[in-house]
Order: sequence, then C-alpha cells, then structure tokens
Amino acid sequence: METLQSHSDPKKKLLINVIVSQGGSGHYAAYNALRSIVEQQQLPWQLNVTDMDAITERLSEQKKIVDFYKISGMSGYELYNLMQKSGWTWLWPLKMRLNKLLVSLNYDVGVTIFEEYWREQQPDMVVSVVPLYNKGIWESLQKARPGTPVVTILTDFADYPPAFWIEPEAGNYFVCGTQKAIEQARSLGVKEERIVKTSGMVIHPRFYEPIVCDRQSERQRLGLDPDCLTGIVLFGGNGSKLMLEIAKRLESFQQKLQLIFICGHNEELALALRESQGLQKRFVTTFTQDIPYYMHLADFFIGKPGPGSLSEALVMKLPVIVERNATTLIHERYNTDWIQQQQVGLVIPSFKNIQQAVEKFLQAENFARYRTNVAAVNNQAVFEVPDILQKILATSYKTKVTEPLESR
Repeated sequence: METLQSHSDPKKKLLINVIVSQGGSGHYAAYNALRSIVEQQQLPWQLNVTDMDAITERLSEQKKIVDFYKISGMSGYELYNLMQKSGWTWLWPLKMRLNKLLVSLNYDVGVTIFEEYWREQQPDMVVSVVPLYNKGIWESLQKARPGTPVVTILTDFADYPPAFWIEPEAGNYFVCGTQKAIEQARSLGVKEERIVKTSGMVIHPRFYEPIVCDRQSERQRLGLDPDCLTGIVLFGGNGSKLMLEIAKRLESFQQKLQLIFICGHNEELALALRESQGLQKRFVTTFTQDIPYYMHLADFFIGKPGPGSLSEALVMKLPVIVERNATTLIHERYNTDWIQQQQVGLVIPSFKNIQQAVEKFLQAENFARYRTNVAAVNNQAVFEVPDILQKILATSYKTKVTEPLESR
C-alpha cells in the first residue's frame, strides 16, 4: 500500500501524536511497539508523545485543575503503580470512580487547554492508547483542527463502560483486538465504519523475531537445570508481592520445576526472592527489555491476566496460569473469560491453590491441549495497525479535499 505523506510538502513527515500514561506499563509498551514498527517499515511519520499524567501533574501544580490525589502526597498514576506493586488491587474500583469523577470535573477546562495544545502541535492524526480521556481529546482536536482523525487503540481485551475506552459521542476510530470489544462498540452506538478489528493486542515486534540460541545452554548460563520444566512468573512492570507466595508454594515441586521471576521495577521484591531461595532453582531479574528471551527459555507462564504480558506469552507459545477473584482489576476480568473460551490456559480463584493448579495444568493431556490451542492463536496486530492508520489518514485527507469550503 502506498504511504501517505504531507501533501503540502512531500518531504515533510506526517505528525502523529500518541497519547500515553504512566499508570502500569502497558500504555508506553504500546507506544514503543508502534514506534518500532513505524521505524522498521520506514513510514514517513513522526511520532510525538503526549503523556497525560505529566500534563495532569503540571496543571495540578499550577492549580488549573481539580486533583484529589494531592491529598495523598502522590499522583494518581503513582498510587496506581503502588497499588499493583503492593497487591492492593481491590482498591481499583474506587480509584476508577474517582478518576472518572476527576475527568468529568475537569472536562471543560481540559478541552480548552488541549485545544490550544493542538493548535501548537498541528498533528495530522492523534492516536490514543489510554482510556478515560478519549472524548475530550476528540472534542479539543476538532476545535483546533477540524477533520483531524483520532484513533483509539484499545490496549485491553474489552471495555469497561461507561466512559472508559469507548465513548460513542466522540468521532474516534476504535481499534479493537477482540470480538468482545467489537460487540461492545456496536452496542454503544459507534458507527460501523469507525470500528476496526485487529487479530489481538499490539505488542512489540521483537516478540515475533526468531531467537537463535540453545535453550539448554542458556538455561545453564542462568544457573538453571537445562532439562527441567520451566515456568516464567511475571506481574507487569511493577511486579507484585504475590510472586513471593507463588515461589514459596511451588517449592513443593522441588527439582521437578524451576522458575524465572521478572520483577519489573520492584528491586525490593527481587531481593526478597533471591534471599528466600530454597533447593528449587530459580532465576530472578528486575526490569528488562529481554522478556522474549526469557519467555523463550520457559515452558509456561504464571501471572496476572494483564493484556500485554498475556499477549506476549501467547505469541511466545506459552500456555498460561492466571488468577481471577475480587482483587483482579475489573478491566482485566474479561481476559480470564477469554483464556477459558480459547482454552489457552488455566484460570484459578487464588494463587493459594497454585500447587494443585500446576499439578493439573501439567498433566500430559491437559498441557498438550493448551499448547495446541496457544499455537492456533495468531496475533499480528502490531503489523496490521500501520495499514489501518494509513487508510484512516487517506480517508481523512479525501474528506478534507472534497468537503465544501463553507462547511470547513
């Protein structure tokens, strides 16, 4: 497909502004995936980042917006990350309500501020990989640059209405990675031409690159047994204290099992895991860009049902074990339904039952079935999105060209 460039200056790159946030690691991960594929395909686009949390913090300090989080002494995203790190995810329903209230209270002033922001930026397209702000982003952009498209790429398997990802009052395009999200968009009244289906979540292209190494030798290099069944334990970019419980309970497998723990930015957790090691072999590391390498050395995945790490594990052909209960983030609960529907792993009510779950999971007939079903999942979303954005840009340009002057 021919790529669209600036029509006023063919040598000038089109400016695409990507909206991200610092709550969790998934939003920046999606941006980095998009940036990487744009660079690989040498598309004539310049990607700029708009960090909603950084802007919110600055506006809060200037007392231009209402911010209840100032009372706690930390920002909203810092509280979210602490909540995940500490296992306080049961607080999320309350925090989500507060977030929605703050968006509502600050809506008009936010639209005014962003209208000016877009006049300065002059983007050709805005791509949002965050929830909550999409209606305001669209309204402010249409005031500053009428007809400029806004594309919301859902980084969750499903929406959690109302007013989370999909807001039909806005004229956004919604890029959905599951049939569930497609059905939600339709039921909420989004026009069919603004609903776009991909084959899954957007993850970094490096997860698709072949890893040429000897698994046995690499396991030995990490201090692991070359032939032992290996699980990888991963709870997003901030880790979770649940990983300590999982480690302790799976010690009962002794030399029949070994584990790789990825602790993200949680240095304290990594230290605790290293210091508590018993006879069972384990490898512990903190934040790393080499997740594909460590997944390549593993046979299965244990973690929270986050859309990013779950999608990464499936692309790396790993069956999964996840937990679902009252502490599971409400916008990630559908992910566990999807796992069960696709039969790509096991959903358990509590990691307190992880020993029995692993025992059942690893029974030959069960594990073989999971691996076969995982192999059938073919998520190519990161390679599909550039064409999607290109078509939307082309449609937007044609609309502007053919639109009568009096309606502009």
